[in-house]
Amino acid sequence: MPFVTPTLPNADAHKHGILFVFAAGVLWSTVGLGIRLIEDALVWQILLYRSISMSLFLYLLIRVRSGESPFVQIRRIGSPIYIAGFALVAAYSGGIYSIQNTSVANAMLLFATTPFIAAVLGWLLLREPVRAATWIAITVAIGGIAIMIADKSGSVALKGSLAALGSAFGFAVFTVALRWGRTGEMLPAVFLSGLLAIAITLAICIASGLSLFVSPNDGSIAMGMGVLQVGAGLILYTLGSRSLPAAELALLSLAEVLLGPLWVWLFLGETASVNTLIGGAVLLVAITGNALSGMRRKPPPITTP
Repeated sequence: MPFVTPTLPNADAHKHGILFVFAAGVLWSTVGLGIRLIEDALVWQILLYRSISMSLFLYLLIRVRSGESPFVQIRRIGSPIYIAGFALVAAYSGGIYSIQNTSVANAMLLFATTPFIAAVLGWLLLREPVRAATWIAITVAIGGIAIMIADKSGSVALKGSLAALGSAFGFAVFTVALRWGRTGEMLPAVFLSGLLAIAITLAICIASGLSLFVSPNDGSIAMGMGVLQVGAGLILYTLGSRSLPAAELALLSLAEVLLGPLWVWLFLGETASVNTLIGGAVLLVAITGNALSGMRRKPPPITTP
């Protein structure tokens, strides 16, 4: 029997939406802590194990929620979902590599540029209009990024910063591909990305001589991230986003950006550089300003078809 979201009064739906999206952000914010707790596994090994658990979890979820196979949904959506799937694999890879090679604060703040990159790609590829306030925010955000990477020239941390921006670009392509396909359904695309990631990471591990087996600690953490961080986070976000306008979603997404560095500071004592803090503050101002400016033109909430 397909999963049906219960109908709630508007005020209750809005409150539940805020709670669900914020909870999704909390789950997603633990990715840095999870990667830091992994002892030996490399990017491709982590992504392999995370993708296995995520794909199994999402397959069961989609079957229960929709009553049909995710493969049927993938065929129905067509080519845009394959672009979205490959884009997510690139985003996952860049995200893990960046956290392993730069501070969690630096990586999480750079991940937050995704909406701006998506706005530019939507404007270039889909001819979607971009508000003047968003162009101003993009300009401010570029200044913040420049400050953040100014002290990382020639270091491994610079590669981590570039990987974080690459990850943000991947998530932006994912977003635009879904809009191109005229579908707001994320779960089949994420399920496909998991299958693609399994195939790609298996091939890379075998070709590079990396072991397909990792320690119980690393394997359990990676698989736990696939279910709890990606899978459960997506469920909460999907439920909550149906009753919230885009501007509120953008503001609530800051929970992930702000809490990610907090967890590694609390549990592991990791701090950020002065440039990261200053540039990150500029970036947060750009994100917040853009979201607040959008409050004046709320779109109608998404309803279940």
